[in-house]
Amino acid sequence: MFEPAQLRSFLAVADTLSFTKAAERLGLAQPTISQHIRKLEAAAKRSLITRDTRDVRLTDNGDAMAGFARNILSAHDAAARYFSGSAMRGRLRFGTADDLAITGLPRILREFRQIYPQINLELTVGQSDQLYRKLNAGQLDLVFVKWVAGAKDGTVVQHDSFSWVGLEQTVMEPGNPVPLIAYPAPSLSRKLAIDALEAHGRTWRITCTTRQISGVLAAVRAGIGVAVMPTSLVPEDLKIITRRFDLPPVGDVDFTLIRNPLANAEVIDALTQSIVGRTINRQT
Repeated sequence: MFEPAQLRSFLAVADTLSFTKAAERLGLAQPTISQHIRKLEAAAKRSLITRDTRDVRLTDNGDAMAGFARNILSAHDAAARYFSGSAMRGRLRFGTADDLAITGLPRILREFRQIYPQINLELTVGQSDQLYRKLNAGQLDLVFVKWVAGAKDGTVVQHDSFSWVGLEQTVMEPGNPVPLIAYPAPSLSRKLAIDALEAHGRTWRITCTTRQISGVLAAVRAGIGVAVMPTSLVPEDLKIITRRFDLPPVGDVDFTLIRNPLANAEVIDALTQSIVGRTINRQT
């Protein structure tokens, strides 16, 4: 009833909320994407997507179809690989920065495991510097980490900028030290935050040190201080307060995949392709 090509076009639009970006992702012409959506809606006898001059949105039926489409395509791809005799096997030791793990990444990994059930995926969650050391020591095959924009070789999945984050009710008196919530050193966001403050003559004090993003968010929500986070990962209940308190810009960041050149290239390529082109935002 539902053609795989039409489902892939629909999911590309659902993920990017853009017909243009969907066409770029799939390497198709935009009219082809539109035609696939029309045919899928005709087959479903439902409106799946609404769009105007500014926005593209999924309808309630579109949200339902997205779930069905992922399951259908996952089963379709797994069957195609199995019966073609090319079902990929092997072990993949994958590491991800902990704040990237609270985005849509788990869904991407779940889909990957459905498509490649014979790949043994081992997941390590930690800080970017720690994961990079493990990669260089041969303990991981692929890592998904945050680096200063352009600082490391690898496949850039998404470019972002750091923002200062706090509660709506956050108060900082002029001249007082900035109350900073941070990861232990070495930490990219900690170093950039402190460097930015000191470069602009602002004093600071660490009010909370935590090794996990859940601890950072809990401390910010408790009003203990402010933190630096990638802008796209800021939860809805927290606010970007950079301008409100004239806090200095911290800089840009790349979400980057870095591979172990000695690991199974075929398996690494498969997971890389599953992640590249997907928008990595906070979990909603």
